[in-house]
Amino acid sequence: MKPRINGPGRDWATDFDHTDPDYNATAPEIWRSLRDRCPMAHTERFGGMWVPLTHDLIRSVAYDTTHFTSRSVVVSTIPPKGVAPVGSAPPITSDPPFHREARGLLQPVFAPRAVELMEPKVRAICEQLLANLPAGTSPFDASLDYARRIPVAVMAQWLGLPDGDHELILGFVHDLLEIVSEDATVQQPGRDRLDRYLAEQITARRALPSDDLISYLLSATIGGRPLSDSHVAGTIMLLLLAGVDTTWSAIGSALWHFARNPADAERMRRDPDGVPVAVEELLRAYAPVTMARVVKEDCVFEGYSLRAGEWMLLPFPAANRDPAKFPDPDEVKLDRADNRHAAFGLGVHRCLGSHLARLELRIALECFLARVESFTLDADHEVAWSQGQVRGPRRLPLLVSVSEPMRTGKV
Repeated sequence: MKPRINGPGRDWATDFDHTDPDYNATAPEIWRSLRDRCPMAHTERFGGMWVPLTHDLIRSVAYDTTHFTSRSVVVSTIPPKGVAPVGSAPPITSDPPFHREARGLLQPVFAPRAVELMEPKVRAICEQLLANLPAGTSPFDASLDYARRIPVAVMAQWLGLPDGDHELILGFVHDLLEIVSEDATVQQPGRDRLDRYLAEQITARRALPSDDLISYLLSATIGGRPLSDSHVAGTIMLLLLAGVDTTWSAIGSALWHFARNPADAERMRRDPDGVPVAVEELLRAYAPVTMARVVKEDCVFEGYSLRAGEWMLLPFPAANRDPAKFPDPDEVKLDRADNRHAAFGLGVHRCLGSHLARLELRIALECFLARVESFTLDADHEVAWSQGQVRGPRRLPLLVSVSEPMRTGKV
């Protein structure tokens, strides 16, 4: 693997590295600089990786199941362990036609009505997290102490995982998404811990089924046959990764935006009916998720010669900033009407959990803006951004001004 070159010395067109510590902090500028001169960036890192930068190119890859397999969607120095058509984390790593069956199992769980029933629980989680903020002005890390704690609590409850495992789950998320450029000796111990944890949860639920998503998966069938343990474990892993890190990042990025644009925050307070439209614009502008595909066999795609086994990285956030698709794409317009963004992906793998993510983001913002009268970035402490394929602030130090403490019951 190539040595890491950070900062301005990198030529992103020929040595693209989304795990560079500088990347997520400056990604919109990198996409903008590359889009016109290099619509498809490349690197020899990770065994070879291509990165389309325009909406049309990203869309073309996302919908192309002929040239590209989804058997692994996270670029890593460790080769994918799952094989097509199932992959290691179905249904997101599954190819057609199996993908349709695996996805169909989860659709009722994440249907709009099922998600709506979660609103009181999500609101209670948010209110409890904010209840102990002291009156007056004080420092508060809105990423570590708020944004990240909401989705891990929601997903743990849905899966039936213990409340005491939240930090453990967050550690798994970090190990699988943010150290992918390290060699196997660094990555493998975390993967092994996750495998053991998932096996323990499956064993426990087989012995004592409950009203939770793990028990639901263990009772499900495809073609009249129960799911294998590896299928169940892979889907649990998917829900932990996709259900925690992405929503954490979306909430954190939205609060980062409001801290830098207090007029937008006040506008949301004054116009609660406009919040759903504003949420869509925040998702467009600060879409957290970049996915990956693997080239199936040597081919020529859009004039580029691709080798079997190379990665194709799909930065959906870059698609949302393409001026050919969105007028004034780098400007956040909370009332943007025509907003068919790609924050939840494109093609057959479009995010199943989009309704839940929207719900969590909306309620997290409503509760925060109701509790905190005003907030700004804490000039004495820097914002720290994630590394890897999910983009969002990992530390978001704010100075918050709060009125009297909120009263709330235990979640």
